[in-house]
Amino acid sequence: MIASLVVVLPFAGAVLGLLLSRYPHGRSPAEDLVANKRAAWFGVVPTALSTALIGWLAWEDTPSTSVLTKIDTGGIAITVGLEVAELSVLTAMLVGVVALAVQVYSVGYMRGESRYPSFSAFISLFTSAMLLVVFAADLLVLYVGWEIMGLCSYLLVGHWWEERANSRAAIKAFLVTRLGDVGFLFGIFVLGFAAGSFRIADIMAADIPDSTLVLATLLLLAGVAGKSAQVPLHTWLPDAMAGPTPISALIHAATMVAAGIFVVARLYVLFPQPTLDVLGVAAAIGMLGAALAAFAQNDLKRVLAYSTISQLAYMAAALAGGARDAAVFHLVTHGAFKALLFLCAGAVIHHVGSNLLGHMGGLRRSTPVTFWTMTIGYAALIGLPPASGFFSKDAILYGLERSSSPIQLLLYGSALLTVGVTGAYATRAWLMTFFGTGKIQALPEPAPGTAHVFDGREAPLSMLWPMGVLAVPALLLGFTDAGEFHLAPAVTALVVALLGAAFVYVIWRGAPERDPARLLGAFRDPCEQVFYVDRLYAAVFVRPVLALARGVVRADDHVVDGAVRSTGRATVGLSGLVRHLQNGNAQLYVTGVLAGVLLIAVGAVVLG
Repeated sequence: MIASLVVVLPFAGAVLGLLLSRYPHGRSPAEDLVANKRAAWFGVVPTALSTALIGWLAWEDTPSTSVLTKIDTGGIAITVGLEVAELSVLTAMLVGVVALAVQVYSVGYMRGESRYPSFSAFISLFTSAMLLVVFAADLLVLYVGWEIMGLCSYLLVGHWWEERANSRAAIKAFLVTRLGDVGFLFGIFVLGFAAGSFRIADIMAADIPDSTLVLATLLLLAGVAGKSAQVPLHTWLPDAMAGPTPISALIHAATMVAAGIFVVARLYVLFPQPTLDVLGVAAAIGMLGAALAAFAQNDLKRVLAYSTISQLAYMAAALAGGARDAAVFHLVTHGAFKALLFLCAGAVIHHVGSNLLGHMGGLRRSTPVTFWTMTIGYAALIGLPPASGFFSKDAILYGLERSSSPIQLLLYGSALLTVGVTGAYATRAWLMTFFGTGKIQALPEPAPGTAHVFDGREAPLSMLWPMGVLAVPALLLGFTDAGEFHLAPAVTALVVALLGAAFVYVIWRGAPERDPARLLGAFRDPCEQVFYVDRLYAAVFVRPVLALARGVVRADDHVVDGAVRSTGRATVGLSGLVRHLQNGNAQLYVTGVLAGVLLIAVGAVVLG
């Protein structure tokens, strides 16, 4: 019953927010203000209640399964029910805390936005869908929440749809994740028909042949790659930065990107080694490649976006290497510090009026709260003690070091290199944002939803409070699992991370006005263009499909429509000939009759 309320409360908030916080077009600014305040209540209160109930479930710590109803399909029944387990509650707590922080933060960030009510409602719907994925006891019920998240991501990423780039980013996110979801759905079907049930508990207990498991899990992996931005379906995530920054925090920390890792962790016993090896190769490429891409970006949000891809690949590598618990641990810590980093980035952008690192600098004095909270987030991302990322990365490296996977060396080597590059790109972003000389006077027009603030004030309190709250778990969450601390891998990772950070600091210190990414030299452009993957996809898929579409249009215009037009022209021409027989001339009619009689007579004589 409590789990049902956890899912339903944000959904109710979304419905009420859409129905009761809207005015007809042409409303006054005063009505906008009333609508936004009402929408804020519908967004914040249900999410807060849902988060409190998740805390209650964590306190009880009693696994349970509730079946609401069974849907008879004529074949395998669909069980509409929820399952409360340790992994589900842990992930749900992450979702609830981050979603609540985002809702509160959005009150200040979206102040004055006339479409804030729909924005807040879709966040609530997004939260409800993710919670349904987390607690679902049946794979088809899980799939419902999975698809609703995809819809919400499209609506929220394209919130400022007036800009063509934003609408294109929303469509790209929708299509790429849908591509993966086709495989995910067929994977569910294969598992369900092999086990005779779609209930997760029944599938886990069923005796399914290894070949069937390989096929099913590879299909599931397609959906996981789409949602959790794994290679090769990762390209939508950086473009999703076109959405408002609170949405970036929600998507990148606690909802969509976490869903894929969560599903693999929940169904982990079903994944055979061949599937884990495929996941591991994709993770090894993704974690290092995305980290290098993050180092070359000039857009602060895109730095964090590629950082997310890299850290998700870190979790996938842990899963591939057999370190499931370490992957879940990093999923939680990453959710806390990445949400914090995105919210801090939003405060910086709100203050400066630009996403570009080249327009920032020297902000530590004018935004001290943002500076310190974002410093905590970067420390956790790099893996500096005592921040949470230090402990979760230690757990992953320890697991990979002792993994029995056939690709253990690839996973461990890529993970260790990524630690160094992570220290480099995080330090670069930190230095270029908060140190050096500010460049505010040369800014272009503000980014959508932001405003220039040059009087030294911080962001509104509604934005600062969530940042302060998230800074606590980002800093201290690692101590919840400190008993599993492993000294050797932790020291190794710390030394590698500090080497990367120190290298960037030395380069920056020599010329603070220049971007440290210049040390990449000729390799910078490939990193900045993310190794031309989008160009490759455009050449291999997009342009051929567009050419085919143009061919279809031409065929439709010249063949199908041409046939219709030719038929019309022939009919008009024939009607012109027939018209001469009906011209109203009586003499012509009599002549025609006589000619016909004469022909009949001649025919009768000849044939007779």
